[in-house]
Parts: sequence; structure tokens; C-alpha cells
Amino acid sequence: MNTAAEKNMALLRTAYQNLRNRDLDACVELLTENFIANLPGAPGPLHGREIWKLGTQAMLEGFPDLQITVEDMFGAGDKVAVRVHFRGTHQGTFQGVAATHRPVSFRSVELYRLEGDRIAEEWVAPDMITLMRQISPPPGP
Repeated sequence: MNTAAEKNMALLRTAYQNLRNRDLDACVELLTENFIANLPGAPGPLHGREIWKLGTQAMLEGFPDLQITVEDMFGAGDKVAVRVHFRGTHQGTFQGVAATHRPVSFRSVELYRLEGDRIAEEWVAPDMITLMRQISPPPGP
């Protein structure tokens, strides 16, 4: 690994492996102290490692068997882009929807900015429409 992009991609692979292992503390250690999360629908950037951890915990509570597959990863300079496929079973309340025990499958496109050997910022675009369609009650008659 001789380029910054290769080192950054290796760091992201470690982060995703920690997430697959449900080791959120190890994930948080890979974030900068002033980590920034850019989320769809949020009025602006969210700041702090705790924001990331709370959002991830909510996802794992709703989908405790969540499987995470990195389908593509590209790096350039201090940025890494990732295409991720999530699969699991809706076994807990998520976004106000009680457990349906239905299987789910959705993707996300994620961009990360790194500073040194830490993740400083993320922009995530999960396909929430597909996910919510899979766990929402069917329309009435």
C-alpha cells in the first residue's frame, strides 16, 4: 500500500469489518474527534462521534441480523466512495415502525473524507424509500 488512496481504502475496509463484527467502539475510534455526518433530510451537518454511534445503534436495533456487503470501493486523494448492500430482518422498531419480521434489502452510496488515519466526514445516501416500503404496512383496500 503505497498511495494515500490505498491506505484510506484499507482504513474503510477495517471500519466496515468492525461494523460487521458489531464493534461500534472500534468503529468510533476510527473517527476524528470532530467527525461530521452529512445525512439526507438533515437541516445541516451533524457533528461528533456520538451522532454516528446513535444512528448505527438505531439501525442495528431495528435489524439485529444486518448483513453488510461492500460492493464497490474507490479512492482518490483524501476521499473514498463506497457502494454498500444491506440485508437483514426487521426485528425491532425502526423509524417508528414496529418489528414486522420481514426481510429487507437496500443499498447505500457513501462518501468519506479522511484526515490522517481517521475518518473525518461522511456523506451517506441510503435508499430509505426502498427500505421503508419493505417494512411499511401494505396500503388499505
